[in-house]
Amino acid sequence: MALEDDAPPPRRRRLEPLPLDSLGIDELRLYIEELRGEIARAEADIGRKNNHRSAADAFFKRPG
Repeated sequence: MALEDDAPPPRRRRLEPLPLDSLGIDELRLYIEELRGEIARAEADIGRKNNHRSAADAFFKRPG
C-alpha cells in the first residue's frame, strides 16, 4: 500500500478568497460584513444541530 493512500483527503475550500488589492476601503468593509453574516449563519446552524443532538441524547438516555 502506498504512503499517500493513508493521507487524509485534501481539505476543500468553501470560499474563494477575493483579490483584496483591487478593492477600496468601502468595498473591503462590505466584504467583511458579508463574511460576518456568513459566520453568523454557520454559528446559528451549529446551535440548531447541537440542540437536536442534545434532544436525541436525552431521549435515548438509559435510565441509571
